[in-house]
Amino acid sequence: MSTHTSNGPAQPDPGDSPGFWEERHICFLATPRPDGTPHLVPVGVTYDPATRLARVISSRSSKKVRNVLAAGPGVRVAVSQAEGRRWCTLEGTALVREDAESVADAEARYTRRYKPPRPNADRVVIEIAVDRALGTAKPPGW
Repeated sequence: MSTHTSNGPAQPDPGDSPGFWEERHICFLATPRPDGTPHLVPVGVTYDPATRLARVISSRSSKKVRNVLAAGPGVRVAVSQAEGRRWCTLEGTALVREDAESVADAEARYTRRYKPPRPNADRVVIEIAVDRALGTAKPPGW
């Protein structure tokens, strides 16, 4: 579907975005620092609409991983991406997965969306159980 403006040709409707979380975009992850202030960093994110899980691969020693671990179970985080008028933020609770199976699965998902990640023996996964979606380009089912 398109929308017409008086200033030019038809533009895509920002709501026509079923694959927005499959397209290659830089995303941002917000985690709480121990003092409660937000830590916002660019990341690659994958999202599985069937399970409503978002995944971020990272080094175990990264600040974002340390923030999630320090906050403990149930910590709330958000990931967001934008392109022009299309945007979406996914919010939910995060945990860090370190097992080889979870890391391999997250790496495969990352490879499909972006490119193969660089080798990293210290890799872990921040897994986000998404319970809220905001924006003009929400995933299917929201």
